[in-house]
Amino acid sequence: MTMDIQEISDRLEINNLLIDYCSAVDAKDFDEFDRIFTPDALIDYTALGGARGSVTEIKDYLRRVMPYFPSTQHLIANSRVWIDGDTAHARTMCHNPMEIPLPAGGTQIAFYGLWYVDRLVRSAQGWRIAERVEERGYAFNVPAHFQPAAD
Repeated sequence: MTMDIQEISDRLEINNLLIDYCSAVDAKDFDEFDRIFTPDALIDYTALGGARGSVTEIKDYLRRVMPYFPSTQHLIANSRVWIDGDTAHARTMCHNPMEIPLPAGGTQIAFYGLWYVDRLVRSAQGWRIAERVEERGYAFNVPAHFQPAAD
């Protein structure tokens, strides 16, 4: 199937938006969510033990829990995007190593595998995520003592 210039542009903008999300989380720059998500977006991290809520609620949640992780990397790939006019859906694979402190000192790297299932909309400012739901793939090497902070 041949893509026109608009579809190529849409796909590149959506790809950059998905990368911007990962960069914001890893930099712990949650104010960037105001640019990445629509104001009324729903974000659902419950598949991996996290919170579900509005952009404001999730920013507050991440500000509470992310300090538990000295470093993280959200590596995305295999993003499949379906565009229909001014709306789109995407399913994107994420491999997420996270550094977790150990009670006796030192740290351990845990690995989480998941998919982001997104609903996106074109706004006056460009594409934005209107809904993000995590689907669990796997968790590996998670320390026995570690329990994600409850909301």
